[in-house]
Amino acid sequence: MVYVTRGLVETLLRLASEAEPDDVTISLAVTPAGELPDADLPDETPVFTDFYLPSAGASVKAVFGVDLGTPAGQTQGRFVSHPDGYMGVSKTDDLHEVIFVGIPPWDIDAFGAFDRSGQEQEVTVLDVEPPEKYPQ
Repeated sequence: MVYVTRGLVETLLRLASEAEPDDVTISLAVTPAGELPDADLPDETPVFTDFYLPSAGASVKAVFGVDLGTPAGQTQGRFVSHPDGYMGVSKTDDLHEVIFVGIPPWDIDAFGAFDRSGQEQEVTVLDVEPPEKYPQ
């Protein structure tokens, strides 16, 4: 079972829709359920809550080959869009522990999760808000 917040799913699908006909690849991070006040799950359960924009740090990566947009070792998942409508993991996808896939028409019914071997995973979308990570 893979858990993800509704807000993250909606954001990922919106970004994929805006990028169409191009695909997108976005790194995703988890928050333990114990840090999500309304999550009715064991405290240690990982819930996908955050993403890192693929364009962050792109100019540094282009010059030096260092990806500053994604903290090293801090992402447990990846979202990939398949504008061609393929709901699965393809050979060109960046593999991670969990790979979320979105396809047209870019709605919740066109969203799935897979493990790195391509096996579909059951997804539960939670209506919870992640905690603020940065002071305002």
